[in-house]
Amino acid sequence: MIALLRRLGRSLAVTAVGAVFLAPLVAAAPAQARVGVVFGFGVAPPVYYPPPPVYYPPPVYYAPPPPVAYVPPPPYAAPPPSPTGQSCYAGPIVCPMERLGAPGRTCWCTDTAGRRIYGSAS
Repeated sequence: MIALLRRLGRSLAVTAVGAVFLAPLVAAAPAQARVGVVFGFGVAPPVYYPPPPVYYPPPVYYAPPPPVAYVPPPPYAAPPPSPTGQSCYAGPIVCPMERLGAPGRTCWCTDTAGRRIYGSAS
């Protein structure tokens, strides 16, 4: 019985010391009263979690094409005479030679009337 009283006395001492330290905290807290009406059917409300953030890939960037610069065509020039054929220079008329020969050789061209006009080969 003495052991029981010692144990009881020890627990009363611990409770008294705890009450001394906790009394100011409990007395300082204001009283809060709430009234609520709850209708429960044994089902917990669903927990809402926000959806995870969606990380879209960055937009594809296409570099703009370089500016188009239109270069004007070179001025039209008559094509140079072909190096493969020879020409006969007969006064105001120049005509291609039918038979190739040495430069400076005598040749002829026909005019619009069908006459031969003599000249030299180039």
